Amino acid sequence: MPFAQETAGLIPPEFLEPSLWLSQHRHAWYALPIVTLMFIVLAFVPVTLLITATGLTFGPILGPIYAMAGCLASASTYFAIGRRLGHARIARYGGKPVSRVSRALKRNGIIAVFFVRKIPAPFALVNVVIGASTIRYRDFVIGTVLGMGAFVIALAGLGYQLTEALRNPSPETIATGVVVVGVPLLFAWWLNRMLRRSEPQT
Repeated sequence: MPFAQETAGLIPPEFLEPSLWLSQHRHAWYALPIVTLMFIVLAFVPVTLLITATGLTFGPILGPIYAMAGCLASASTYFAIGRRLGHARIARYGGKPVSRVSRALKRNGIIAVFFVRKIPAPFALVNVVIGASTIRYRDFVIGTVLGMGAFVIALAGLGYQLTEALRNPSPETIATGVVVVGVPLLFAWWLNRMLRRSEPQT
């Protein structure tokens, strides 16, 4: 398969053995729990590698679904750790950058999480910092899905096509990229406004 050939080179050898084993059990009931557990335990491995390995293992349909579920499970786990530790403790180690991120998250909610997901920062660490802020878990999940959804689909489900678009840029591929980024961004902005309007005034 072209997708597998293109993607295999991006994955370290230690990821290939479990990937090959899991591919034989992709429709088993325990496949999704194993994937989510791996995303949580291997949270300090670059999330792009985990998403790519998931797509390679489970294909263009189940791959993005399982990868998104794994990202949400890992994000939620480290969000809970950050919430438990609290802002004061995290800010003590992170300093002013953590305080700035917390203020942005408090003001902008979903859309702030959306933009944070576009920053190439350690996935687990980012989720701990977000959890230590005052953002609602609901906004955190929505922002994460909107901010990572297109990326997960592209990397886990459409990796080969994305590679071709980068190698051979054209007006069509550029327009597709604009739509992939722009539509979730506009939706995040609109949803954030609607949710803010529905909140009681204090």
